Amino acid sequence: MESGQQQDGIRKRKHLSGEQRYQILEEVKRSPGKKGEILRREGLYTNDVQRYAEVAREASIRALSQMRPGKKKIREVPLEVFEAMKREHDKKEKALAEFTVEFMALKKKVNGE
Repeated sequence: MESGQQQDGIRKRKHLSGEQRYQILEEVKRSPGKKGEILRREGLYTNDVQRYAEVAREASIRALSQMRPGKKKIREVPLEVFEAMKREHDKKEKALAEFTVEFMALKKKVNGE
């Protein structure tokens, strides 16, 4: 008895994941001469593969149309990460201010002011 049939001879429907359907579609595209062999092996009809191709095409168009040129959306970060980065930024800004004061003092000293 074949795996794709039940005892009474009626074809049992195969349940394939989206990934499996896409792999079959890609295999048929790579080897169009072996399409019949692939369909028999998988227990599918030509209409099934045509439907997979149409769904894949529509999904690709939908995904590509959602992509917009230009700036990317701002991604949110967890509050604790933000707070840590804010503390680090404030610390560096304070150090920069101190170095600026020292630099100005040294500059005045060198210039004789």
